[in-house]
Amino acid sequence: MMIQFARRMLTEADPRLLFKFAYNFGYKGVRSVELYKKRLKQGIHFPPFLFISVISNCNLRCQGCWVDVEGEGDHIKLEDMNKLINDAKAHGNSFFGILGGEPFLHPQLMDIFAAHPDCYFQVFTNGQMITDAVAKRLREVGNVTPLISVEGSEIVSDERRGRLNVLSKTLAGIENCRRNKLIVGVATSVCQTNIDLVSEAWLNKLIKMGVHYCWFHTYRVVGPKPASHLALRPDQVLKVRKFMVAMRSKLPIAIVDAYWDDKGEALCPMATGVSHHISPYGDIEPCPIIQFAKETIHDGPSLYDSMVQSKFLQDFRETAAKATRGCVMLERPDLVKDLVVKYGARDTTTRQSAMSELVQLEPRTSQHDPDNVVPEDNWMYRFAKKHWFFGFGAYT
Repeated sequence: MMIQFARRMLTEADPRLLFKFAYNFGYKGVRSVELYKKRLKQGIHFPPFLFISVISNCNLRCQGCWVDVEGEGDHIKLEDMNKLINDAKAHGNSFFGILGGEPFLHPQLMDIFAAHPDCYFQVFTNGQMITDAVAKRLREVGNVTPLISVEGSEIVSDERRGRLNVLSKTLAGIENCRRNKLIVGVATSVCQTNIDLVSEAWLNKLIKMGVHYCWFHTYRVVGPKPASHLALRPDQVLKVRKFMVAMRSKLPIAIVDAYWDDKGEALCPMATGVSHHISPYGDIEPCPIIQFAKETIHDGPSLYDSMVQSKFLQDFRETAAKATRGCVMLERPDLVKDLVVKYGARDTTTRQSAMSELVQLEPRTSQHDPDNVVPEDNWMYRFAKKHWFFGFGAYT
């Protein structure tokens, strides 16, 4: 299987893009985690990876979205992006997850990528704005992988994304990526209406489409219009986990997850400190779905200092890790509320209703299921997670 996957990558992707991926994401990504481990021994918490929502605007209106797509839009300015990326680079970081809204609505997105050829960017996108010209430009800059969201059949996609003809436009974006020999992924927010995509047949279809990796993440019930009817049951989350483990040793496509370590025990990237989030307004948040902050990228001498010195982030990590190995926002919204009140944290949304939304959240299960642990079976995934994606001492 791994030989087949390697053959796919070597024949389907531009060799220069493969080198950028291997060096900027692979080698330097491993180095950033090793530096993070060294910092932890000194009691310093600065994440090796940052997720940045560069814009709040979006061309879709997805069910359960927590981003302020209905409000007055805003985006991080080029100079601010360059400053925070350069600061992170100074401490060994090289990988950045770019979120929105829809990132390709950012007027200077390509300038951001071009300004940092020594970094690697993963763009979470609905793919509808990836025209052939955009894909060509992505090939030119060479340090970007689009992660394109597919939410189900044509009917389901229109319902989930709040617009018409969503799937065909998204598939056109994937095809433009394939034609221009990009490294491309597909993400699915797995919920009740699209859990049928958790299938071998779907993965085989993605392989035929030229997709190199996929990311199944479970739908989070948060935001101004939480769609609780879409949430997965615990047995369905277990089904997703078992499926990913099995397919990693069977099909020539990489399968990403952010919820479990090599032993199959649940984890939360925020609680482990491996990643935090920057909002479109520059707020430094624990994670994308926790829309409260004490600091911004404009505070203090640097992003590094603001994050390292943040008692708010520290307390969030420690409180979440003590409460659960899963998602504290889903399982213990009461603890999130207590921390927000304790620190007088700002509501970072333009709608200014995040607290009332939090108060109304009903606790529910997440990925933490200690009675049903599914260890990694594939030796490569097991090795990678054991050394570079685990609890980092958070769960003691």
